[in-house]
Amino acid sequence: MGFYIAMLFFDLLIPFIMIVAGFFMYKNPPKKINNVYGYRTKRSKMNQDTWAFAHDYCGRLWVKIGLILMVLSIAAPIPFINSGDDAVGIASGIIEGVQALVLIASIFPTEMALKREFDKDGKRIEKE
Repeated sequence: MGFYIAMLFFDLLIPFIMIVAGFFMYKNPPKKINNVYGYRTKRSKMNQDTWAFAHDYCGRLWVKIGLILMVLSIAAPIPFINSGDDAVGIASGIIEGVQALVLIASIFPTEMALKREFDKDGKRIEKE
């Protein structure tokens, strides 16, 4: 049971970090474009407007995804509560792998949103 609890703790790390980091990304984004921290892609670093938009969008997305992953990460290992350590470990590995893929995949909707809002030069597209 101790191993199950430890693995549950580790299963909740990525969703927790996504929620906290996402909250800070949209509430208190890095003020200046930098190469050290923040949402750093070629498109997001075009200018201050794209930088601010990317952090707001991705931050809100991470909070939503993090909450969903938190619930799923609590529910998914329940069937393994009385299983052996090997089964619990494999289940946790799969859960954490899926979480990592979802985290990486969050780049795509953020980049698509940047592309919808800004032209290739980083200027906001006028909505009619």
